[in-house]
Amino acid sequence: MTIDQIIEHQRVFFRSGATLPLPFRQAALKRLYQAVEQHEEEIAAALTADLGKSAFEGFMCETGLVKTEISYMRKHLRRLSRERTVCTPLAQFASRSFTVPSPYGNVLIMSPWNYPFLLTIDPLADAIAAGNTAVVKPSAYSPATSAVIEKLIGQTFDPAHVAVVSGGRQENSALLEQRFDLVFFTGSQAVGREVLRHTAETLTPAVLELGGKSPCIVDATADLPLAARRIVFGKYLNCGQTCVAPDYVLCQREIKDALIAELKRQITAQYGPKPLENPDYGRIVNQKHFERLLGLLDSEKAVIGGQYSRETLQIAPTVLDGVTAGDPVMGQEIFGPILPILTFESYDALYTGLAPEPKPLALYLFSRDKTRIQEALRRLSFGGGCVNDVVIHLATSEMGFGGMGESGMGAYHGQAGFEAFSHRKSIVDKKLWIDLPMRYQPYQKSLYGKLLRLFLR
Repeated sequence: MTIDQIIEHQRVFFRSGATLPLPFRQAALKRLYQAVEQHEEEIAAALTADLGKSAFEGFMCETGLVKTEISYMRKHLRRLSRERTVCTPLAQFASRSFTVPSPYGNVLIMSPWNYPFLLTIDPLADAIAAGNTAVVKPSAYSPATSAVIEKLIGQTFDPAHVAVVSGGRQENSALLEQRFDLVFFTGSQAVGREVLRHTAETLTPAVLELGGKSPCIVDATADLPLAARRIVFGKYLNCGQTCVAPDYVLCQREIKDALIAELKRQITAQYGPKPLENPDYGRIVNQKHFERLLGLLDSEKAVIGGQYSRETLQIAPTVLDGVTAGDPVMGQEIFGPILPILTFESYDALYTGLAPEPKPLALYLFSRDKTRIQEALRRLSFGGGCVNDVVIHLATSEMGFGGMGESGMGAYHGQAGFEAFSHRKSIVDKKLWIDLPMRYQPYQKSLYGKLLRLFLR
């Protein structure tokens, strides 16, 4: 089918009301969960083919999280779909006020290549739970995983309910020319702007999950061995190709050398003395991104790592010291296994320096000073983050995940995901047995006017 035909079939299917009953949604989520289980080995192999991910990492960071999200939706769907009664103002006596979630309709989900399975099926589960039909567009940069997604969805759903459109830029452009009821996009800021330009033309709501330069702050009170262990895990996971990876470290000047020593120790402990020979260490997705990263790797400032292989598209876990704000590595989101170390003198200087920067998708703070922690969380703007850890805030269905400003708009996961794909209607159910006359003309200046002033205070 052509893109036009797919969308028209989905519009007809949605308008029929078929996706609205909760038993239909539950059955669809159950089939999706079973399909993921049945294709786990294929998914793992595809992630290895596309990104060099080990089977363990693929399950931990993609398939397992997808199963958790689907399970959350299946467990909580009835609660999420309920009406919510709210207080009714006395002036609207007698009536009941409530809100009820309603699916947007036909939604488009555009996913990236760095976590190609997770960032496709996670939002799809939320969209299905909310009662939508969906067109899924996986990334052309992760062809093996995209092929598995297309097969899995094709075997599980009627295309009138969920369909996959494969391809590259031409297909992306063709989809964005269509009119959807909601567009959900995960990817770069540059493409996010393009998506928003298209959706603005038709006033289509959009959820944008983007990225940015997420800082990792380490102060003098931090537990440095533990901080280094967790930073190394989060930064070099998936070879740094993670939207919420620590982009750079900001540490207090007096602990810089000690922190670098701990980072070196942890890189060796986790990846071995020769990371490029570690079978569980992945690779950069393609030649284009590999060359971009080499352009950011200043070998003279590499105090750890710096080795790379053009043959395997691998770059060893690397730490750069002596970095300034004017260096190329600080001019863009790194999205690779290169970690610059910068320093700050005081928290006031830290706040002053970060304030004019674009709001990051994530922020991480390693400290034992509870007062400083609370102050930093209040004063700094960011999408989400962790205290004394990195990355793990997105691995829960109990909190929404999303950015703000240039790092995105909207959130999903769990209840936030259900609400992202739903419009909550506000309804007043007015009773018939009484009709207060004060709102009708001719307006009264005596008793009714006094009563109105009592009600509207």
